[in-house]
Amino acid sequence: MATSENAVESKSSLTKLAPIEAVLFDIDGTLCDSDPIHYYAFREMLQEIGFNGGNPITEEFFIATVAGKHNDDIALDLFPGDRERGLKFVEDKEAMFRRLAAEQLKPLNGLDKVRKWIEDRGLKRAAVTNAPRPNAELILSKLGLSDFFHAVIIGDECEHAKPHPEPYLKGLEALKASKDHTFIFEDSVSGIKAGVAAGMPVIGISTRNPEDLLMGAKPAFLIKDYDDPKLWAALEELDKSGSH
Repeated sequence: MATSENAVESKSSLTKLAPIEAVLFDIDGTLCDSDPIHYYAFREMLQEIGFNGGNPITEEFFIATVAGKHNDDIALDLFPGDRERGLKFVEDKEAMFRRLAAEQLKPLNGLDKVRKWIEDRGLKRAAVTNAPRPNAELILSKLGLSDFFHAVIIGDECEHAKPHPEPYLKGLEALKASKDHTFIFEDSVSGIKAGVAAGMPVIGISTRNPEDLLMGAKPAFLIKDYDDPKLWAALEELDKSGSH
């Protein structure tokens, strides 16, 4: 498909949601570029215990095994024969992540602008994440978003984490919003799959994950960050549809 056709398609892909009620956000990699911190923590700690013959894990391995996944699944992938050890490892890794994140986290470009767009329209909003609650709360606090979200849904506290749709359906439930008037921001394959399975359009953010991988999960369209002109063209069209 030609790029110009893609642009037209992404521009009008949210119009069917008018009047818009709610926006749901993933946290890691979606509100902030936290994957490099996760990658660093995994790489250091796995190397320390001699994983992969003591060779540092690659970014490709991290994307395939870790990015966007729930810690139970990561533990199983890294330590297939020893669930207890795997769970203890990911718990220690999260503690290291929080120490580093407290100093290093920054919001994704344009986040303030999208926050203002949402607040100006009085839309409901929830954060929906596979991250443990202490991580989610730390990140939201560091980004000054603790009071922005009306609900925070944690994969751990659901029966199924992403890529299952349950966390996003719980987000809708918490906000009393309809899936027909809500869209999602996500940066991982498992998150996009969860949102699509929950019946909502997902705007994929290609913060770190390869675009072809993300497109395979069927997002409405992809943006680089919240400053992307593609996003603002789509939001403008949505505003127009809502005012008809």
